[in-house]
Amino acid sequence: MKHCFAVSAYGESPYLEECIKALKAQSVKTDIIICTSTPNALIKSVADEYEIPLYVRQGRSSLKDDWNYCVETAAHERAAELVTIAHQDDVYRPDYAKYLLAAARRYPDMSVFCTRLTTIDKDDNELKTESELVKRLLRLPLRLRFLSGTRLIKRLPLIFGNGMACPSCSYNIRLTGLPIFRNNYLFVIDWDTLLRLSERKGRFICEEKELLFYRVHDGAETKKNIKDHNREHEERMIFSKLWPRPVVALLMHFYKKAYKDYDTDTD
Repeated sequence: MKHCFAVSAYGESPYLEECIKALKAQSVKTDIIICTSTPNALIKSVADEYEIPLYVRQGRSSLKDDWNYCVETAAHERAAELVTIAHQDDVYRPDYAKYLLAAARRYPDMSVFCTRLTTIDKDDNELKTESELVKRLLRLPLRLRFLSGTRLIKRLPLIFGNGMACPSCSYNIRLTGLPIFRNNYLFVIDWDTLLRLSERKGRFICEEKELLFYRVHDGAETKKNIKDHNREHEERMIFSKLWPRPVVALLMHFYKKAYKDYDTDTD
């Protein structure tokens, strides 16, 4: 199966080049493209320097439209069947593509692939966060790979919170269909999408190896959504689809504790 990293570039990220370098350094070479709805000199210079095709989406920027553009461009222009929406601030470890393609060969019915991650700050320092520990616990059911195609096992990592880190996910578009993202959330767009995909055919495969450096910093969308309380609002909406009100209140009480991972002077 052909794989493509579709880098979703937005604005002028100081980390874009580091992300591209990591993708170019994959131990198994796969396709790389950059997609943006905010074309600028920085993005173009990085694309030119590393000889990566740059695709520009016309129209107003939006998370759903930008991500769908990444996937659809990889599928239609590059003939990719497996697509990773690479986040411009993050760094993919050299063996990410290797483990992804190995999983796809072993499980042709794999619809979504994800991994463990390491959280880093703006200066590449590793951070120990409680939220990633919780996510690992949520992903425990996915270790039962012989059951990883069942609705129950696919939903267990998602009903108490989103245990599948968005930038670590890759999608088999033959099974997910297009467009992948069909909601209008600003933060939980991936969580709601994974819940929908859990109802469809296909396995969720998690490689419990730290194959991604996930960066937290002041300019990150996650931090912006915490500051304006949109994250809390949207997470409560998702929980309300799954649980009665008293359970939602309890889950949000503990879930909001993860917000402090982004409330430091170093992130």
